[in-house]
Amino acid sequence: MGIRLSRFLTWSESRKLIEYPKTTIKTLKTCVVTQNSKPKTQNSKTLRVGITGGIGSGKTTVCRIFEALGIPVYDADYWARWVIANDPEVRAAIVALLGPEAYLPDGTYHRAFVAGIVFNTPEKLAALNAVVHPAVERHSRAWHDQQVRNGPPYTLKEAALLVESGSHLFLDALIVVTAPEEIRVRRVQARDHVSAEAVHARIRNQMPEAEKAALADHLIINDGQHLLIPQVWAVHQKLLASQDF
Repeated sequence: MGIRLSRFLTWSESRKLIEYPKTTIKTLKTCVVTQNSKPKTQNSKTLRVGITGGIGSGKTTVCRIFEALGIPVYDADYWARWVIANDPEVRAAIVALLGPEAYLPDGTYHRAFVAGIVFNTPEKLAALNAVVHPAVERHSRAWHDQQVRNGPPYTLKEAALLVESGSHLFLDALIVVTAPEEIRVRRVQARDHVSAEAVHARIRNQMPEAEKAALADHLIINDGQHLLIPQVWAVHQKLLASQDF
């Protein structure tokens, strides 16, 4: 069964379509409704799949395509902010680590204050991550369990630091999105309105892309030359096949 688009799209074309999702989502969901609605075999389970990539790799765009296929996506960066703001145990641990100034009088997380400490003190950054990452992992497990009730074949956990935090070790499969550094730099410059030097500095502070790619079960190349939607479709098919769908 193939994906019924009039043609497959490059990264830039697919991004435009995903940004205007009515026809795209309708088309993709039409393709997968039969497969995703099949009952699971007795031995199958809803997989937890991770997706990551360096800054500017386009993993968010890839996740939009998976969402169009009916796959729930957990945005770890978004939920980390939620956990920091709302989990009383996390709040207490952050205050104990960084002081009451870590939160403003109205209870809002004081990002500028925290950043000024942790990015100049590696030990504090490691300690903060040791508080936040396990809490996000627990939250993502609870979210996954909730999604399972709706019967998806698998869920996706999107996180920039999925490998660095060790969270990938708790997942059933890992997808890594890659792109050449010069393309990543141009994308981030256009998105964030920053200099190329600033983007290169961010990249140097991340795990090298090649190291992440070496750990991948599935690799998606998002360089504007390799067609993106067929790659996502191929990974989707492999994940379905791994569960005897």
